[in-house]
Amino acid sequence: MDEAGWVRVFHLLFYTCLTVAATIVVLEGGPDPATLALTALMAGWYAFFVARRPALLERLNPMAWHLLVLIALQSALIRMDSAYETTLFGMFALPYLLLPGRWGYAGTVMLVFSSSAAGGLIEMIPHDPSVLGRLVGNIMLATVMGLFARDLIRHSEQNRVVGTLEERARLAREIHDTLAQGFSGIIAQLEAAQQGIDDPDTVRKRISLAKQLARDSLNEARRSVDALRPEPLERAELHEALAAVAERWSAATGVLVTVSVDGELRRLPSEMETTVLRAAQEALANVARHARAGRAALTLSYMDEEVTLDVLDDGTGFDPAATGGGYGLIAMRERASRSGGTVTVESAPGGGTALCVSIPYV
Repeated sequence: MDEAGWVRVFHLLFYTCLTVAATIVVLEGGPDPATLALTALMAGWYAFFVARRPALLERLNPMAWHLLVLIALQSALIRMDSAYETTLFGMFALPYLLLPGRWGYAGTVMLVFSSSAAGGLIEMIPHDPSVLGRLVGNIMLATVMGLFARDLIRHSEQNRVVGTLEERARLAREIHDTLAQGFSGIIAQLEAAQQGIDDPDTVRKRISLAKQLARDSLNEARRSVDALRPEPLERAELHEALAAVAERWSAATGVLVTVSVDGELRRLPSEMETTVLRAAQEALANVARHARAGRAALTLSYMDEEVTLDVLDDGTGFDPAATGGGYGLIAMRERASRSGGTVTVESAPGGGTALCVSIPYV
C-alpha cells in the first residue's frame, strides 16, 4: 500500500471510533442534540482541515492548530459522555501524521493528558496511584501506535521512490530499444547512400529503407507511449513477431538471417514476450553495428521449464572479458533479470558470437 493509502486507513480509523462512540451514546441514552452537534462539528473539522489537505500534513503551521481544536472537541465530548473515550484510539496516530519530527511526541502527551483530564482520570491519581500507571500506559501505547503509523508511511514512500526509479530505468530501456535502434538503422542507411552516391539505384534503395525505418520507429514510439508493449506483438505471436523483426533487419542490413522454433508453441506472459523480442532486436542491432557478419540465426526454444532465445552470427567476434558491453547488453540483462532470467554471451575474436537469453516460465 502506498503512502496515501495508509493515510486513508488512519482517517478511516478515526471516523470508525467516532461513529462507534456516537452510536453507543444514541443507543444508551437517546439522541442528545448538543452531543451530536459537537460530534458532527468534530467530524466536519477533521474532514475539511485534515483529510482534504494531505499536502499540509507534517507542517507545524497550520496542523498544530487543527490538532488543538480536535483535542479540545474530544475533551468536551468526553465530559459530556464517557463513551467518547473510544475516540482516543482513533486519534493515537494523529500527532505523528499532522506534526513534524519530535512535535509528534508533544502532541501525543497533550492528547492523552487532555483526554484523561476530561475523563477525571488525573483527579484520581492522589487517591489511587495505580491510575498513574494507566496514564503512562496510554501515553506509551499512543507513542507506539504513532511511531508505527509514521514508519508505515515512510516505508511506503521509500517503496514509491524505488518504484519510480525502476520505472525510469524501464523507460530508458524502452527508449533505447525503440528510438535509439531506429535512429542507428536510419544513420546506417543514409551513410550507405552517401557512399554509393554515384549509383542512383543504390541511393534510392537506401533512402527508401531509411524512410521505412523512420516510419517504423515513429509508430513504435507512439505505441510505446500508449502501452510500452512492442508493436509486433500486438498483431502476431512471439515467433511471428521475431520473424517479422528479422525480415526487416535483413532487408535493412543485407545480412541473411534465419529464424527457427523448437518445442511446442505456448503463449507467454506479456512481459516475458516483450523481453524476448527486445533481446532479439538488441542482439541484431549489435550484429549490424559490430560483427560485420555474413549470416545470423535466431532460435526460439520452448523447453519444459524455460524459454530461450539464441542469437548466433559468423562475424568478427570479440573477447567478452575485455569489454564491458554497451548499454544495450546491460539493459538486456536488466530486463531479463526482472523476469527471473539470465543472459549469457559466448564469443572469441574471429569466431563469431552466440548470445542466449533464458527465462523460466514461473
